[in-house]
Amino acid sequence: MPFDEKLANRVRRILGTFDAVSEKKMFGGLCFLVNGNMAFGLVNDDLMIRVGPESYEKMLEQPNVRKMDFTGKPLKGFLYVDTKGTGSDKDLRKWVSKGIEFARSLPAKDKK
Repeated sequence: MPFDEKLANRVRRILGTFDAVSEKKMFGGLCFLVNGNMAFGLVNDDLMIRVGPESYEKMLEQPNVRKMDFTGKPLKGFLYVDTKGTGSDKDLRKWVSKGIEFARSLPAKDKK
């Protein structure tokens, strides 16, 4: 699956304010990791956010959000945000920040 390069560039501009973030091709798109933990990614035109199981149900109530289900089985703790939910830089920053916040709550992974 490809990913939206314009959206990727918008994300990269936002990430200029965050540290310990790396990129990796995963899930058929492009993922962003914080201290080795997946925080969010891009699949086609959607932003894929890792919010964790505790915030999952509450975040599903947000507009333009749906379960991440690219395998046919939703992965709890991961969401898709469509283009309407990432249209403004303010909205995109909000979602990116949520993914980074969750990834920072996890123990850092050792580099291989």
